[in-house]
Amino acid sequence: MDYRTWGMFSRDQPPGPPGGDGTAPNLYGVHPYHMCVEDDGNAHSVLLLNSNAMDVTLQPEPALTYRTVGGVLDFYMFLGPSPEKVTQQYTQLIGRPFMPPYWALGFQLCRYGYNTLDRMKQIYDENRQYDIPQDIQYGDIDYMDRQIDFTIDQQNFQGMNDWVQSIRQNGTYYITILDPFISANETDYLPYTRGTDQDVWIKDGDNHDQIMFGKVWPYLPNITMDPNADWDTMIANYAAHTAFPDFLLNSTKQWWVDEIQAFYTDKLQFDGLWIDMNEPANFILGSVNGCSDNQWDQAPYKPRFYGAVLADKTICMNSIQGGTVHYNTHSLYGWSHSVPSQRAMRQATGKRSVIISRSTYPGSGVYAGHWLGDNTSKWPHLHTSIIGMFEFNLFGLPYVGADICGYFDDATPDMCQRWMQLGAFYPFSRNHNGKGYRRQDPAAWNGTIAAASRVVLLTRYRLLPYLYTLFHKAHSSGSTVVRPLMHEFISDKVTWTVDRQFLWGPALLISPVLEEGAHDVTAYVPKARWYDYYTGKEVVEAGRMVVWDCDMDCIPLHLRGGYVIPTQEPANTTVFSRRNSLGLLVALDAEGRAEGSLFWDDGDSIDTYENDQYRMLTFTIDQGVLSISVDHDTYSPTPELHFASIRVMGSEGIPDDVTVDGSKLGSSDIKTTDGVENMWYLEGLNLAMNERHTISWPVPMDPASGAVSPKSTQALIFALTSVIFLLFSTQ
Repeated sequence: MDYRTWGMFSRDQPPGPPGGDGTAPNLYGVHPYHMCVEDDGNAHSVLLLNSNAMDVTLQPEPALTYRTVGGVLDFYMFLGPSPEKVTQQYTQLIGRPFMPPYWALGFQLCRYGYNTLDRMKQIYDENRQYDIPQDIQYGDIDYMDRQIDFTIDQQNFQGMNDWVQSIRQNGTYYITILDPFISANETDYLPYTRGTDQDVWIKDGDNHDQIMFGKVWPYLPNITMDPNADWDTMIANYAAHTAFPDFLLNSTKQWWVDEIQAFYTDKLQFDGLWIDMNEPANFILGSVNGCSDNQWDQAPYKPRFYGAVLADKTICMNSIQGGTVHYNTHSLYGWSHSVPSQRAMRQATGKRSVIISRSTYPGSGVYAGHWLGDNTSKWPHLHTSIIGMFEFNLFGLPYVGADICGYFDDATPDMCQRWMQLGAFYPFSRNHNGKGYRRQDPAAWNGTIAAASRVVLLTRYRLLPYLYTLFHKAHSSGSTVVRPLMHEFISDKVTWTVDRQFLWGPALLISPVLEEGAHDVTAYVPKARWYDYYTGKEVVEAGRMVVWDCDMDCIPLHLRGGYVIPTQEPANTTVFSRRNSLGLLVALDAEGRAEGSLFWDDGDSIDTYENDQYRMLTFTIDQGVLSISVDHDTYSPTPELHFASIRVMGSEGIPDDVTVDGSKLGSSDIKTTDGVENMWYLEGLNLAMNERHTISWPVPMDPASGAVSPKSTQALIFALTSVIFLLFSTQ
């Protein structure tokens, strides 16, 4: 709060440190929204729904000052009082997050610079040889003919669609990239011709009948480029003129839907869409003709953000968009791009699909997820990626993650291994890097990282039923998926500054290694009952900082007492894992209670919750009785799923017998682990997912009421009988 100023104006700007004057870099999206936690633990938040350029200065009073160059002053207050309530209230206004398809929670692999289909195939096959779980393969702009939308390079990527169809047999999906600018220097290029006929382009601000042209990725036809030319020469001599779609117009939205449908039908049957460069980015200032001396491009106040003028790295502010000037609508561009993109994919595939957008604005989460931009392969970016996840969950975009191992520069083996461990717990989990840099996919390191990556990814896949249920709760009630510790432990002020650990929902604590050369983790354990995910051992230190040993194959995971987490036997893709048996991790609290839930549908149909095509289970446990109930059952998987295992942590001793749906199991059926007290498990069960079940075991005492349990009653009767027998024998 020490007079830090944050500029907000969407910009093609990679994450990085503040400028020399302390100016915070304005990045790809704009979210004029903050949450405040007051000293008494009550939270509130404020949204200024304004799309003009602005900056916000934080002051130690505490206070903040908004300075905006125009627009409306629509302020919305959300009174919580808890951080989760604040987020739920905020998303009720801007729109609940979209529900991702189940396969979109799998691991994803991408890079800019495959350069040929053969190279893409090779890297994909190498990762399969190492049994790396992978659900999604990407194509970046190098699959295109001269980086032009809706084309495929027939020299280097011939047969692309056939290969995409073939990997579906392995359970792998394919996501392609499309940028929001269209080359205007082509002959018989139908997307541009049709767009011009339908009047879909942003117009020149000085001549409203003319298209506003910039220069971005597409380059001119029939040219020989100098491989030694610098960037400015490349743009000046080789880049084509590009037109920018005006996605605020209904005609443009329909044009975009139609072009994606035609591309999907005629050339490439992809499963999801990655929309990039939609700030909108521009490689020249303003337009091919520059920007005129007008009141919009020469605004009397420039907020404190990167760039000498508002049009730096984007289009002229007086360009005509949506019936007004781009000066008013600039930061809406990414949001407006995502709306028809989601509609296009649902129409093309007939499925839920997924959209990943670089530029976002309040409400973007209804249509798209987000990756945290062009980060760098350096250790501090592991830490800041956690902060980024916190922010975008607050913004109503829980489907978020950073490029694992970094986009710019060469990752080192240790960094990439630690980042794979962290990235396995990003909701959007994608390894991606830039052109010209060292390979960093799990198979790229001669097998040294592949094994560790496989282990941690299989852990992720085992926990996907829990993660999917968290996304359902985000979609239906607006809660966060990744959340800071303070969201669950707001009365504990130590948690307010913890940003190197995070939670999946309320129940799974992730504490990654974030420093080079470190073989331990300093972590905070909030005041609750916690269990080691891997061993089931109870954590004896609570309410304080601890140091855990953590070698290169380690990422600490802990389960919070009071919760039941559904699991599923993992496979190398979700297509196959979704057919496997289910399990339950029961983590008891101090009173011997726990609860949880499981949302299940077919994984990719549109609006299954809204259309009443889903199954909802709840799990409750109290004093040695675990109840599995089916609360909603309008969807049935084929074949039907079954619960095969249950692990109970925090039990009052190891029971001698367990009753499952009225059938008593003996002590030989109750498994334990040497050295782990009060933890036991059952295997080989066959409990149908669509039926109610009760699992019970005797407990010594009810911690809440002090009542004697049935087991203790039997022991007491036996003892009294023995005393009476002895008395009579004495007589």
